[in-house]
Amino acid sequence: MSNNNSMFTTDEELYKNTVGELKPHNAPITLVEYDPSWPELFEREANRIYSVLGSKALQIEHVGSTSVPGLCVKPIIDMLLVVEDSADELSYVPALEAAGYTLRIREPEWFEHRLFKGPDTDINLHVFSSGTSEIDRMLRFRDWLRFNESDRHKYGQVKQDLAKNKWRHVQHYADAKTSIVQEIMERANANICGMRSVLNEKSITIY
Repeated sequence: MSNNNSMFTTDEELYKNTVGELKPHNAPITLVEYDPSWPELFEREANRIYSVLGSKALQIEHVGSTSVPGLCVKPIIDMLLVVEDSADELSYVPALEAAGYTLRIREPEWFEHRLFKGPDTDINLHVFSSGTSEIDRMLRFRDWLRFNESDRHKYGQVKQDLAKNKWRHVQHYADAKTSIVQEIMERANANICGMRSVLNEKSITIY
């Protein structure tokens, strides 16, 4: 995969969407092996968020590579929080901030996405509105990687190869994975019925 700057989010876009200071990374990406304690850490954070937001938290899911056993990963737990309207910050941001969560990303142009960091655990808490198509995409990608060993291995190999490069921003590393993610998603979309059938038969736990 060529290191084509045209595929990366610009500094202007990153500064526009970042709440607070944005520090360049200027280093390779550190990946670690899967840690079986991550589901427990997710559950702890999910319970805390539910206790803070109550019924305003419509759904909380463990997503990203830490939700897929066997994947190498940045040791940051990605979480998905679904609320009624993520653009309505007054309905949930003050409560999360009072509990120690910090709003770091605001992206009105991309599904009104918001991202928080945690008070004591390294997490990325992604917030979307109910019904947003990105929610289904994130869950389908997670479930497919849990289900398909070949794509799980392929994705992990691409991540390891890219992580060796020096990245000005971590977002640029994420941007560089776009083509492999799209390739895998095409297979996941084409095989979603078969995947769900096997997952149901095996009673695989979805964190």
